[in-house]
Amino acid sequence: MSRPRRRLWRRHDEIPVVELGRTNPVRFAIVFLIVLGIALYFGFTKHIPFKHGYRLNAMFASALNIKGKSPVRIAGVNVGKVTSIKRQGNVALVSMELEGRGLPIHSDATAKIRPRIFLEGNWFVDLQPGSPSAPTLSSGGTLPVTQTADPVQLDQVLDALNTDTRANLQDFLIGYGDGLTKKPNAEEDAEQDPAVHGLNGARALNKTYRIAPPAERGGAVINTAVGGTEAHDLSKLVASIGKVTAALNVHEQELGELIVNFNTFFSEFAAQSTPLRQTVALLPSSLLAIDRGLAELDASFPPTRAFAHDILPGVRATNATVSATLPWIEQVQASLQPSELGGVAKGLVEATPSLARLTSEQTPFYKQTEVFNKCLTKVLLPAGNVKLQDGTSTSGVESYKEFWYGLVGLGGIAQNFDGNGTFAHFLLGSGGPTVRSAPTSVMNTKLKGLRLLAHASLPPLGTRPVVPSQEPPYKPLVPCYTQSLPNFNGPLSQGPADGSG
Repeated sequence: MSRPRRRLWRRHDEIPVVELGRTNPVRFAIVFLIVLGIALYFGFTKHIPFKHGYRLNAMFASALNIKGKSPVRIAGVNVGKVTSIKRQGNVALVSMELEGRGLPIHSDATAKIRPRIFLEGNWFVDLQPGSPSAPTLSSGGTLPVTQTADPVQLDQVLDALNTDTRANLQDFLIGYGDGLTKKPNAEEDAEQDPAVHGLNGARALNKTYRIAPPAERGGAVINTAVGGTEAHDLSKLVASIGKVTAALNVHEQELGELIVNFNTFFSEFAAQSTPLRQTVALLPSSLLAIDRGLAELDASFPPTRAFAHDILPGVRATNATVSATLPWIEQVQASLQPSELGGVAKGLVEATPSLARLTSEQTPFYKQTEVFNKCLTKVLLPAGNVKLQDGTSTSGVESYKEFWYGLVGLGGIAQNFDGNGTFAHFLLGSGGPTVRSAPTSVMNTKLKGLRLLAHASLPPLGTRPVVPSQEPPYKPLVPCYTQSLPNFNGPLSQGPADGSG
């Protein structure tokens, strides 16, 4: 027998009826309590469940004064709270949860545990978000112990003031008091400024306030310079100093030993005050010279950089060049053996003194050669280029060419044309004018000194050109190149000066 099917629809004219009298009071109370609990949770915690904000971890050398839910502040404003504290080795890991108004946090951020005011009680974490130029830390990042600091407790101060420290502090106070009240002697005054001679330390210190304004102006200039030349220079300096001091704080024992050694160092330093004063006096000029040197060095960097860039291809080719040079070096070594160039070099060494003497002896010869060359260029060559004027017999060519023409003529009349040798024979007929020669100068003959007579068919024309009546002056002791050139075409010459006819 089948079960009757429920009706999943109703007619449109049916109106549902809610029966209020039948609500379960227990169910209503449970729902009310849940809603009330949620409202109270959000009212007091202001936190959405299962969701957390930005988380930051920090490593502290000691976290005894901090606890969970301690506030985290930036510039005195609460931006989060401490969520947990764990021990990791010798340091404490403090986890914090920050709100959005405390972001961003940079990699050079610092955190310090500081006491709250008396009415607040307890401690809080003072967070510095870091410089904007540093990278941003993502959620879950950790600040190292070098960027955190915990508060100094009274017991730590008392521990620092041990017997040796208290004795040193007492010595310091006694020495400081003596320095302020002791009157200087003549030797100490000699090393001081005349304005404070005879004054103790306290009076001299008071006097400095009168001359302080110029120093303050200089200090203002220095403070301006400390700010740096670029943006964030001072913040980077402060951050670097913080890292150094944090590292020194980790090594307290070494720092204490360093202070003790500093005392010895400055004692020796004070003993050398006179040389130090002289060194400081010379320092400005030295710094000026160094500054000029650095400026010149800086100016040399661009050419040096260009040279280094240009030399790179040569450096890369050095190995191949050396490999190609090795065979040549081997051949050079072989050629320098005694049987080759070595023997030649030995012979040159032996011949060098003789060559040197020859060179020195040639110097007078070169001087005479120079005088001859001057005579040749200033007298002989110009004389050979003169065109002699001889009336109708004028050739119109230079005299040196006529000299060669004459040699050709003599060669022509001195031919061996008969069996009587190389003499020219002339047959003169009878009649006509009688020609008488000058006394002969033929050596070793009976005709020497006699005049020869002959008959010419025609009257002789005479000597052409006409021989001057007076010989030119002969000056054997005067250098040739300094003498004037003779006038070959003087008054006795005939024909036009240009040699045309």
